[in-house]
Amino acid sequence: MKAVGKTTRRPPPKKPSNNQKDPVGVYCRVRPLGAEDEECCIEVISNTTIQLHAPDGLKANRNGEFKETQYSFKKVFGIKTTQRELFADVAKPLVEDLIHCKNGLLFTYGVTGSGKTYTMTGSPGQGGLLPRSLDMIFNSIGPYQAKRYVFKPDDKNGMEVQNQVDALLDRQKRDSQTSVPKTPTTRRTDPEFADMISPEEACKAGGVDEDSSYSVFVSYIEIYNNYIYDLLEETPFDPIKPKWNGAGTPLRNNIEFIPPQSKILREDQNHNMYVAGCTEVEVKSTEEAFEVFWRGQKKRRIANTQLNRESSRSHSVFIIKLAQAPLDADGDTVLQDKSQVNVSQLCLVDLAGSERTSRTRAEGSRLREAGNINQSLMTLRTCIEVLRENQMCGTNKMVPYRDSKVTHLFKNYFDGEGKVRMVVCVNPKADDYEETLLVMRFAEMTQEVEVARPVDRPICGFAAGRRQRNQSPTVLNQLLQSFHPLPPCEISGPNDDVTLPRLIEALEKRHKIRQMMVEEYNKTANMLKSVLQEQDSNLLSKENFIQEQRGRLGEKDKMIQNQKNEIDRLEKKSKMLEYKIDILQKTTNIYEEDKRSLQHELESREQRLQREMSEKRRMETRMQGIVTDAKLKWEKETAFYLSYCACGERWVDHKPTTNVDLDTVLQPNIPNAIKVNAPNEKALSKCDKYVLTHQEFASDGEIQTKLIKGEVFKTRGGGQAVQFTDIETLKQENPLAASRKRRSSETGPDGEPMERNWTDVETRCSVAVEMRAGSSLGPGYQHHGYPKRRKP
Repeated sequence: MKAVGKTTRRPPPKKPSNNQKDPVGVYCRVRPLGAEDEECCIEVISNTTIQLHAPDGLKANRNGEFKETQYSFKKVFGIKTTQRELFADVAKPLVEDLIHCKNGLLFTYGVTGSGKTYTMTGSPGQGGLLPRSLDMIFNSIGPYQAKRYVFKPDDKNGMEVQNQVDALLDRQKRDSQTSVPKTPTTRRTDPEFADMISPEEACKAGGVDEDSSYSVFVSYIEIYNNYIYDLLEETPFDPIKPKWNGAGTPLRNNIEFIPPQSKILREDQNHNMYVAGCTEVEVKSTEEAFEVFWRGQKKRRIANTQLNRESSRSHSVFIIKLAQAPLDADGDTVLQDKSQVNVSQLCLVDLAGSERTSRTRAEGSRLREAGNINQSLMTLRTCIEVLRENQMCGTNKMVPYRDSKVTHLFKNYFDGEGKVRMVVCVNPKADDYEETLLVMRFAEMTQEVEVARPVDRPICGFAAGRRQRNQSPTVLNQLLQSFHPLPPCEISGPNDDVTLPRLIEALEKRHKIRQMMVEEYNKTANMLKSVLQEQDSNLLSKENFIQEQRGRLGEKDKMIQNQKNEIDRLEKKSKMLEYKIDILQKTTNIYEEDKRSLQHELESREQRLQREMSEKRRMETRMQGIVTDAKLKWEKETAFYLSYCACGERWVDHKPTTNVDLDTVLQPNIPNAIKVNAPNEKALSKCDKYVLTHQEFASDGEIQTKLIKGEVFKTRGGGQAVQFTDIETLKQENPLAASRKRRSSETGPDGEPMERNWTDVETRCSVAVEMRAGSSLGPGYQHHGYPKRRKP
């Protein structure tokens, strides 16, 4: 395809060089069989190897023998593996990397019904990888979380740090909106929000930076039919509290269901891919994060019900972003420097079921959708194959990430932006054997791909322990602790004049200190009041300025949105034109190739035709001379022959219309003969001789002429009859071959040649003239005459 005009692509920023690589971690999990009597085709050999057995009735190869195959993984989890054990080996290292500013990608892969969703989500009391990852994150950073809205997404896959005033305004705005659910203070009793992780199974990461503040943002998207949908986007229909009818379907309360709008992928300034316009929700606890996840799940179910879709035919992606920034030198606020903000993310992907479209029994639009899902999984396999080939063979083929939204979104992970882990879920039942075989082959190939190990992020240069110093006792507490202790207040008797004066003196000292503190407090309060009033006036002016800037910003946003829409339209148009150009270029190449082949064939045929024409002219010239010589020779022989054939009798010369005048073949010319195309009684009554000229192909392909001769006699009834007496054969021969007069090597008893081998025309003619009807030898079969002797 010819290159078309595009905006010059800026080079990616230089990353720290790192030659260390880690293979993609591929794990295998085997789910239990649905029924005990069901046939099993998978056997766990060891903690790293499984073996596949071909089920009964299925021939594994052409010889009809059962073939067993083994596949090895980083670790194999059998049917007795708990969710906690799986999380500890697979997801826990990724969560630790997330807290230490490193990205991670974890996806489940397998046939529909193999346990992918259970592995990712789990059930009450048996939480999967997703809830356990959230729980570990909040157990680790709980005391060090920043207040809400301190970190704020910049809509360009980055984070900004707001000052305390802006964050406070956003919190007040959020509190005023009753529709936004607050962080739950107690565990929910809804089964879908029930405890998935028991307290004794909770875990936390070590090495958390206490001098940093953290915030967690989550987003939830679905990739269906190669379109990206935001499951957390606000819609007129509330999916978190739907009303349900008796049939188990949601009632919409006269609110029209609005299907989600598809999103597009963008590239940030660091050349990382992200979903533009995707909702990112800041969460402060495991319960709140899981509540957001279930809100997206319910919206997904409603969309599937309303749009008649199958959830197993789509990819779901839950993205956890962890923003962290160091505290300032005082240790009380977050450092407002965007360059010091580190954002790491963990993507948990539940891929659609991998199965053949023929097995889904889908038709129409369902069949096309299933084909698109299989196409996206095929693109993932193709990308893995190209990466493996580039690494093992040293090639530099382009990896087709852009052919699918799934691979395009996660291409940065395979390019070295984080660790990649895959859990292959398999169902050991015999019905899934063929699909499981394909899954195993893909998984075996995937673990041969190596991904660059992510490097550690730089840390700011502030001294450690800033948070602890900020939490030390205040000056007021120190001042209160500086009071002298009161003297003993017990009076020994009525004459005790020491205790009361001493107590009075101590109380007066404390009173003086209190007066000093009150004066200092009032002085400080007045000063603070004046400062606050000044700050209020400044804040009011800033608010006015902010409102003005927001109005301008709104106009700019509208302009940017219009420009984005125009860019999207032009991009789609450009892609369409590129596609058309590609098709036209391929068509042109095909036509040019056909043209070249046809020209080559035409030239070769012209050359061959020229050679054949030249050869034909030479042959014509040569044959004309041969024909002339043969003609003279045959005319001489014909004249000699006819001198014996005429003898004064009248002949009926019967020549059928089918005969061809070959010119070079002996053609009898009988004088005074009656020439007919078909014999008739009138002609036969006038003649006493009859000759029939018959032509046919000889065994060597030459045309030969037979002269069938007979005598005409009258019948008793007054008619005419012909009695055949002889057959003469005249054959065309090539003059360049041997002489027409051939001598047989066979001779008779008297040394003369035998009669059946005579080929001389003159001899045959002399015998024919002497042949008479009524010979005892029989007409037309044997000669009773003798050859005439030649003159010396």
